[in-house]
Amino acid sequence: MELEKFDRQLRLMVLLATNRNMTVDEISRELNMGRRSIYRYIETFRQLGFVIEKHSTRYRISNESPFFTEITKQIHFSTREANCIAGLLNATLKETPELQALREKLAFLYNVPTLRGLGLSEHNAYNVATLYKAVKQERLVVLRNYTSPSTGTVSDRVVEPYLFLSDSMEMRCYELATGMNKTYSIAGIGSVEILDLLWTHRAEHTEYYTDIFYFSGEQRFRVQLLMGPVANALLLENYPEAKHLITLHDDGRYLLDTQVCSYKGVGRFVMGVFEDIEVVDSPDFERYLRNRIRFMAEKIAVKGKKKEDLAVQKPESPVLQEESPVQG
Repeated sequence: MELEKFDRQLRLMVLLATNRNMTVDEISRELNMGRRSIYRYIETFRQLGFVIEKHSTRYRISNESPFFTEITKQIHFSTREANCIAGLLNATLKETPELQALREKLAFLYNVPTLRGLGLSEHNAYNVATLYKAVKQERLVVLRNYTSPSTGTVSDRVVEPYLFLSDSMEMRCYELATGMNKTYSIAGIGSVEILDLLWTHRAEHTEYYTDIFYFSGEQRFRVQLLMGPVANALLLENYPEAKHLITLHDDGRYLLDTQVCSYKGVGRFVMGVFEDIEVVDSPDFERYLRNRIRFMAEKIAVKGKKKEDLAVQKPESPVLQEESPVQG
């Protein structure tokens, strides 16, 4: 019994120590472990001296934990050293597979966002590094001279940054002025100023997801599709992240079981190859498709009616007759 308990603790430690920020629900599914046990083991790790980082609802064990730094001190980089390496790599003009692999490996080991955003300018990389520091310290920041991509207006925004998106090209923040969670483009930030104020709205920090069809949102909806070979090949060609969500069904078709943030992306895909797809156990999505099909049918009918009306109303072209020459 003790050996089994130790095995569960060790698997949880390995999962959280590989710089994967995971929710308790995700950990529970991956390790087949109860939520209460997960919370208890995380607290045990904290009492043993491990540095437990919590961003919104996601947990990880920091590589700065004394246990890790002690056994790896000859090959361990501090966050400052990792950022220095990031700057050197980003300053390299010639891109090679080796450089890309090195960036990915350092990003994986040290969870430094500047290492993930390949091609970041020095200005944007500095802002990302500052935001990363603010998130880690759970502090408010001022986004100075932020240019809104939707309105083009420039203003200062006081926010609680809590989640990097799109390979660190966007930042999810809670904006104090509006009381809303918003997504900010890194490229639109003039500069970042960290304030000497801690977060006060942690409870309002909501998760933000991006589905395999590249739609994002705070909510997710389950969709299941049974696909033939044509639809399956088209899905993998356009949305390769779906690979791990597809299983072979008993009847030889392919079952996609996923969660989407919007029915728009998956709806476009289904309607494009509808003859090779069956929607299963997804009543809300089926209702969405019926509404879209009805809308399309009505639009086509209206367009056809307009054409008929124009054809009826259009006057016949008069027959031009030659005038008789004037007899003089």
